[in-house]
Amino acid sequence: MLKRLTVSILSLIMLFGISLISSQENINRFVFTAIPDQDPVRLQKRFGKVAQYLSDTLGVEVKYLPVESYSDTVEAFRNNKVQLAWFGGFTGVQARIADPGAKAIAQGEEDQNFTSYFIANKSTGLKSSEDFPRGIEGMTFTFGSEHSTSGRLMPEYFIRKAFGKSPADVFSHVGFGDHHSNTLDLVQSGKYQVGALNHKVWENEKKAGKVDESKVQVIWKTPGYPDYNWTIRGDVDETWGNGFTNKVQQAILDMRDPKLLAAFPRKGFIKADNSMYQPIVEIAHEIGLLNNE
Repeated sequence: MLKRLTVSILSLIMLFGISLISSQENINRFVFTAIPDQDPVRLQKRFGKVAQYLSDTLGVEVKYLPVESYSDTVEAFRNNKVQLAWFGGFTGVQARIADPGAKAIAQGEEDQNFTSYFIANKSTGLKSSEDFPRGIEGMTFTFGSEHSTSGRLMPEYFIRKAFGKSPADVFSHVGFGDHHSNTLDLVQSGKYQVGALNHKVWENEKKAGKVDESKVQVIWKTPGYPDYNWTIRGDVDETWGNGFTNKVQQAILDMRDPKLLAAFPRKGFIKADNSMYQPIVEIAHEIGLLNNE
């Protein structure tokens, strides 16, 4: 009996020790994620290389955590499952509301003046124009993710500005896609007549041979706005030591390898701060996306 009790106690101690070690490993592992604005399978392959770069540069284990949706990205940040994220403008705002100490620390060079493309299936007869395409009224329209800056928030803002009413009152049917590549597929296939997507994804998909310009075309380019950003939680220095936030920021700014930058895709990164995204905060309130936050 005593022998069995001793074995049981030893087993519990071993299990507790393993659990403690595993927990400590998780605490020391720095995790980042990114909004799934393109095919998630491709993103996982690309961001794995970014994780390795950050591990080598920061001297800590860094892991990339893939997520299924934009809202999952914000939720993972809120719950400290990730400490760093490559957000869009709006998801970055949501994340910093969820963690008031969080900071935007970098953005792509292109993110100072980002744009969306309105695209149309060729069957609509719509043509490219420098003016807002008012001919889209009454057609079927697809946004990207409901939480996307370039695929939903800013396109909706410009639609409301042009027509003075909500998208539901402008179009015969409104849909939402999973990501920008999905928006392209939906319009190119004719499932939707018109849609809005991130201009970088359009250009990237075009280079990859996934845009059939006999079926789909860009009909309007929006004015510029601030968009993507690296945002870090406000408590990381408590875990990884004073100055860790600055160290992460510098590692991102020093990222120069074209193969790593292609994961975003960006020419390079520059410093950012929360104030740069105040226009996104104001627009989100204006169109009703932040009223309850």
